Amino acid sequence: MAKNPNKISLLTLGALGIVFGDIGTSPLYALQVAFGNKTHLLAINSVNVLGIISLIIWSIILVVSIKYLTFIMRADNEGEGGIMALVAIVKSHNFSKKHSWILIFLGLIGVSLFYGDGAITPAISVMSAVEGLKVVEPNYSFLVIPIVLTIIIALFSIQRFGTSFVGKLFGPIMMVWFLTISLGGIWQIAQYPKILLSLSPLSAVNFISSNPIVAFVSMTAVILAITGVEALYADLGHFGRRPILRAWYFVVLPSLIICYMGQGALLLNKSSGASNLLIKMYPSEFRLSVLIIATVATVIASQAVISGIFSLTHQAINLNFLPKMLIKHTSSYESGQVFLPLINLLLAIVVIGLVLIFGSSINLANAYGIAVSGTIAIDTILFISISKYIFNRSKSVFGLCLLIFIPVDMIFVLSNLQKLTEGGIFPVIIAIFSLIIIKTWVSGSSIVETKRLAMEDTVDDFVENFHNSEKSRQRSPGSAIYIGQHIDYIPLAIKNSLVELPEKITLVNVLTTNSAHVPLRYRTNFDYLGYDDGISQVTLVYGYKDTINVPKDLRRLKRVSPELDYDSEKSNYYISLDKVVKLKNHRLSGWRKTLYCFMYRNALSSTDFYKLPIDRTEEINVLIGI
Repeated sequence: MAKNPNKISLLTLGALGIVFGDIGTSPLYALQVAFGNKTHLLAINSVNVLGIISLIIWSIILVVSIKYLTFIMRADNEGEGGIMALVAIVKSHNFSKKHSWILIFLGLIGVSLFYGDGAITPAISVMSAVEGLKVVEPNYSFLVIPIVLTIIIALFSIQRFGTSFVGKLFGPIMMVWFLTISLGGIWQIAQYPKILLSLSPLSAVNFISSNPIVAFVSMTAVILAITGVEALYADLGHFGRRPILRAWYFVVLPSLIICYMGQGALLLNKSSGASNLLIKMYPSEFRLSVLIIATVATVIASQAVISGIFSLTHQAINLNFLPKMLIKHTSSYESGQVFLPLINLLLAIVVIGLVLIFGSSINLANAYGIAVSGTIAIDTILFISISKYIFNRSKSVFGLCLLIFIPVDMIFVLSNLQKLTEGGIFPVIIAIFSLIIIKTWVSGSSIVETKRLAMEDTVDDFVENFHNSEKSRQRSPGSAIYIGQHIDYIPLAIKNSLVELPEKITLVNVLTTNSAHVPLRYRTNFDYLGYDDGISQVTLVYGYKDTINVPKDLRRLKRVSPELDYDSEKSNYYISLDKVVKLKNHRLSGWRKTLYCFMYRNALSSTDFYKLPIDRTEEINVLIGI
């Protein structure tokens, strides 16, 4: 069945605003790093400029058009993409335990690097645009940092309101942005047509062969031209592959190529330096307008990255890679629009700190490439590992990735390692800190789950024992819902309950799968548990991108099957509240136990996370030692 052309067009326009903001604003700083970096200053001559522009163009084509859009975006999980989708696919397939854990650990490193990337993007994007003020009004250069901080503080302050309203403007604004950089590029190309030689890969080959060491070092600038490529994949579920492809090939790719060539033409045709190249492409009377458009575009790019971090954290929480946190939904129409207050605060502090520490976009660029190149390389490795489950001709795909994509990724990673002493250590520190949090939570949760399971009884044993016990005849009126997490076991809340059990008992097990989404018709399953004791069981199954709301789904199940014997509107809810304490064992080191216990104590309670009614929910304490 053919899709509505109008809907495809709207999705394509929306993709311009959400998906391509980061990579679309890269021309603000990429070439500046190559030719304006004081520590690795590249001479402005024909060979170097044509070579760098050619490397940028063909890196964009190879990495974005071929690797991501042609191959990696086919590795979707229920229509969803992103590095978390790759991790979930790995968890779902039959890898050996050792192989699976290595791949999952790699994926978690990629997730951690994405946090580092996400912290730098708002800082470098906004700063690179506002620095255009030095060209438009040099006397007001001292205002750059205050303006950047004001924009960033405002940006994070409005996150709690969501972007459902202003988000409708993102697509048209980014369309204006891509049109603007295209016109500037065409204007400069017309004045120096020789720059068209950069379209040939021979220009890149000539540059590399003339000075391989310089070319290798310059790859730290080239990688900046493909920042944001992970967003293409991560936002697959929001727009679908077709709108993203249309936006890329019809608007974004040609605009970027023309803009980079235009900047190269400006470098070769005029003696001006490489700083603020994009603003300098335009006549002086248009520069203020371009500056304003660029600033708005970078705010949109930053918003997309911030939303991406919220979404990624939401997925990580549902997959139990991170502790439960308060998640607010900012749109009644789009379930994927979420706001996490704690993450927003931490990210704002880090971004503001980066602006104050580095002070300029070119300094921030030194810290940018490591996180980007690392995430891209891990995407490739995970994709290769699962390619046999996606393509019938797995050997051909494997060979192509091994011979072409892996060497290119390694060049990017290795070249950016030199930036460790020039600021590149900052995203690595953020990534290491994030990875420690994730790994500690996963390890501690595994111990807690094992001990919880040992304390629980099987459903069959419980029902049989209850039927034969005095408790089955000593019941209070009413109904109760007991929340658990294991389908074949009873919730600890009912086992440890000190109150008389009611006439109607519903055991509700909440499960999260490795699928991105579970359709509503498959989300709930009801079962009467033998005998005539008024005990029944409901299983609620969610995907890692679904919103967990137990009462809402119980009401939905009741509407579909009104004969079911429970009342979620009047029943009391019972849930176990684990209290984790440290014991003297060696499964976790002491400092990691302390960290885990701290996270557990400060995590959002299951009552709030499952959206249980506060006035009808009782939390039953369970002591668990690690």
